Amino acid sequence: MSNTPPLSHLEEDGGSRMVNVGAKAITLRTAEAEAIVRYPVEAFHQVLAGEIPKGGIVEPARIAGIMAAKKTAELIPMCHGLSLDWVQVLIEPLSDGQPGLRVRCTASLEGRTGVEMEAMMGASIAALTLYDMTKALDKGIQIEKVRLLEKTGGKSGPWKAQ
Repeated sequence: MSNTPPLSHLEEDGGSRMVNVGAKAITLRTAEAEAIVRYPVEAFHQVLAGEIPKGGIVEPARIAGIMAAKKTAELIPMCHGLSLDWVQVLIEPLSDGQPGLRVRCTASLEGRTGVEMEAMMGASIAALTLYDMTKALDKGIQIEKVRLLEKTGGKSGPWKAQ
């Protein structure tokens, strides 16, 4: 017998379902996610110097991430359509000195279901936009480590990545 909890989006017969959140308590729910965009060294020097064929890259990526968080339910089939109270996308060079950018997306609302997918969607799409804006420099740019960093609210309470 497994200690694995049942997957909430699957029926006993394996079919898909949307979770009924109607009886859940309304609580403040937040989530923060990240994506890492790694650049070849020379391409990253061009990014830092602003030598990009398509112009500035941070603002289009930030806006794309915010828009993506707001549209998560349109692309992830079992996600609920949420009225987000706040979304923030931050983009900064990696703190370890490696050639790359760290994208962080934070989302929050007062509601019956969490915003983890919205935060992860925002970070992912912002990272993809950075790739799109800089791919002319080098096709070897990599997007990696899309992950949830932390979440608060709901019955399961707070969670933080190790």
